[in-house]
Amino acid sequence: MSYKILITDYVWSSIEPEKKVLSSINAEIIVAPNTDENTLCKLAKDVDGILTCFAQVTEKVIRSAKKCAVIGRYGVGVDNISVETATELGIAVTYVPDYCMEEVSDHVIGLMLCWNRKIAFFDSDTKQNAWGNSPLTMRIMRLKGKTLGIVGFGRIGKAVSQKAKAFGMDIVAFDPFVSQEEAEQFGVNSTSLENLLQSSDFVSLHSPYTEETHNMIGEEQLDMMKSDSFLINCARGPLIDENALFEALKSKKIAGAGLDVMVDSIPSTDHPFMYLDNILITPHISFFSQESVLELEKRAAQEVRSVLLGQMPENLVNKQVLTHSQPRHKLSN
Repeated sequence: MSYKILITDYVWSSIEPEKKVLSSINAEIIVAPNTDENTLCKLAKDVDGILTCFAQVTEKVIRSAKKCAVIGRYGVGVDNISVETATELGIAVTYVPDYCMEEVSDHVIGLMLCWNRKIAFFDSDTKQNAWGNSPLTMRIMRLKGKTLGIVGFGRIGKAVSQKAKAFGMDIVAFDPFVSQEEAEQFGVNSTSLENLLQSSDFVSLHSPYTEETHNMIGEEQLDMMKSDSFLINCARGPLIDENALFEALKSKKIAGAGLDVMVDSIPSTDHPFMYLDNILITPHISFFSQESVLELEKRAAQEVRSVLLGQMPENLVNKQVLTHSQPRHKLSN
């Protein structure tokens, strides 16, 4: 028996790890030339599985995939997949929720340090204007004793909290799904979002993107923050109302922001943020290390392989397919 797998997109140098994993089930791999919906619909018609990174696997794409039994996400979230449609059709959806914990948490700490120690500024100033040109009049905090607020206390939020503690920071967290007892196990105080924003010197977002978290940081929330505070988002762009953030940065309501994600996955070079000097922007690379990408490729492919072999995947998103009347593939433990 053989299978056909569609890879919608990827951002690494090769797909050799996927090929190696999927060769064990004699799978043919098709790589989409682009992520246009019509292109994906055509290519998905006779595939048994789909692997996707950032491409939108829409309802139309999924309904076109008449044989598809599994959609695997290269990553932590599944907001680019119409999970509801997949569940309706009995298609398993998998993801890799814990693959880049170390990388993203490192990146958050990196943005915090780069901003607070003004590393990017001093590097540029020294190269352009000579050694010791700028007076030391800017705000640089001693991190020990300062407060880091973590919004969303899941795997990555917890990792960030432990790394920040090494700097002697106090940690508060807001997560409606995490109890005070669980937070205390990590030496963290659970609090309301309002109190977190009012008390934190640094705020880092780690919530999943849902209808409830869309624009969860808007004008009202930014007004609550300290004037010398710094906002970090390495989670999902739409967690922040970008218009409100632009106004808050322009008017210095908050001191600065560090973004690895934005609302547009590839924002234009003339985006208003690009003209601000109190924002650090990286192009959605917080997940990246050679180790994390290799792990991601292997594990995402292994999840697809498991489903096609009728085995329970490690991370099944839509458990409803287990009781579906006509699943595309029955799964056994």
